[in-house]
Amino acid sequence: MAAGLSLQHPWAFAFGLLGNIISFTTFLAPIPTFYRIYKSKSTEGFQSVPYVVALFSAMLWIFYAVIKSNEFLLITINAAGIVIESIYIVMYFVYADKKAKWFTAKIMLGLNVGFFGAILLFTLLLFKGDKRIVTLGWICVAFSVSVFVAPLSIIKRVIQTRSVEYMPFSLSLSLTLSAIVWFLYGLLIKDKYVALPNVLGFTFGIVQMGLYMFYMNKTPSVLEGKVAGKLPAGAEEHVVNLHPVTEMAVPRSCKAEAMSHHSPAVNMV
Repeated sequence: MAAGLSLQHPWAFAFGLLGNIISFTTFLAPIPTFYRIYKSKSTEGFQSVPYVVALFSAMLWIFYAVIKSNEFLLITINAAGIVIESIYIVMYFVYADKKAKWFTAKIMLGLNVGFFGAILLFTLLLFKGDKRIVTLGWICVAFSVSVFVAPLSIIKRVIQTRSVEYMPFSLSLSLTLSAIVWFLYGLLIKDKYVALPNVLGFTFGIVQMGLYMFYMNKTPSVLEGKVAGKLPAGAEEHVVNLHPVTEMAVPRSCKAEAMSHHSPAVNMV
């Protein structure tokens, strides 16, 4: 029986289920953005990269869960992530201009097909048993940690502009809660590959909320000739999830959107 479902691990099941719920709602965060795209029949400059990265993250973690076996709660949330992110990407292809479609296609071929295929072959052909799980686990950890580079750019932006509009509190809170829940789940099932990335996720979440509290009543500074804090329309709507899952998003810029698409296990899980 899966560790997360076993009656001998009721707390693991509870945190895993809660993690699924939080991560699932995070996956749904971009719905307002895509409704806007549908209504306007245009992607309006929104980036596809966060969704492509979120899809890759879900693919990677579900592969890890299947190889490890008995990780039902990781499989469910990442399976949902694959379906939801795929729908977003299909919609993006429908309404994006030719240049954006070509760029997205190249990114998907390189990341979701080429890189994921290489990981698949590398782990299946060169490793067996526990060594395969360990190798794949560290690959998942490395990818999850690399995704946290995006929030760093947002934190820098908040400090420069003295404006928290670049970093909605709800996103920071969601990031923190998701990281805590998935860290505890990883801890309880004794899976360091699930737990470790969320330590970083929790740290970033606390820092972001602390910055929000510090700058929420500050007067925004002027940056690059514009009033700081003014995001492109719809900026707050974009969230990315990266779990083993978690992802988040913000402005139309790739950096902001990547913050929001942060995978559940990895913060998505």
